Amino acid sequence: MNMSEQRVSCIVCPMSCEGKVIFESGQIKDIVGFTCQRGIKYARNEVTAPQRMLTTTIRITGGTLPLLPVISQTALPKEKIISCARCLSTITVAAPVHEGEVVYANILNSGVDMVATRTIAVQEI
Repeated sequence: MNMSEQRVSCIVCPMSCEGKVIFESGQIKDIVGFTCQRGIKYARNEVTAPQRMLTTTIRITGGTLPLLPVISQTALPKEKIISCARCLSTITVAAPVHEGEVVYANILNSGVDMVATRTIAVQEI
């Protein structure tokens, strides 16, 4: 039998459990070392389809600030984070923008929207 293991540090809660996922012939055989079901679920997802939230800024014109902070509405596949960030570096939105407003829908056909995390008003001249 072909056995291997992968260590995983859980980031779901402040406990930061360190556990491992044990594989047999490329399939998950066991998940050990986590103190709760959330950690076990996180470890399973982390080794099969890791995901991350994307937080960044995009340019905004006519606003009181030059950059608008944004976040992905849900987690994106980890392998798409860099390409999504590059995509966002090419866009500019116009003020006003309100917190929670979708500023880029369905980024790279991922099904995930990017939303503003701050309200930026129009710059009065």
